Amino acid sequence: MAIEEKLRYSDEELKEFEILINEKLEVSRKELSYMSDTLRRTNETGTDTTIGNVKAMEDGAETMEKESLHQLAARQQKFIKNLENALMRIKNGTYGICIDTGKLIAKERLRAVPHTMQSIEAKMSRR
Repeated sequence: MAIEEKLRYSDEELKEFEILINEKLEVSRKELSYMSDTLRRTNETGTDTTIGNVKAMEDGAETMEKESLHQLAARQQKFIKNLENALMRIKNGTYGICIDTGKLIAKERLRAVPHTMQSIEAKMSRR
């Protein structure tokens, strides 16, 4: 008797992933909100009390910090969008299925990277 390969995760398994994704979404949205607030505050306050070269160095460091924070915020927005897309895949029944192989993605991988659409084998073969 051949072992039948599972084609999709059960509703109970999908519920587990949905809870995990929603928890990650909550944390990620809070982090993004914090970053946005920080960026807003740094845009409102200036360092006009300093003079000469010191001000130029502070402005340069502040600019680099803002740029870095913008990049982190953009990355966080992309992560949130990927998690939201994963929730949509749960709802439409395609969550956990590799887009390259059509096989189920290992639970361990989904727990580590819940928004992934590729099995580790498919991801490694693309390199």
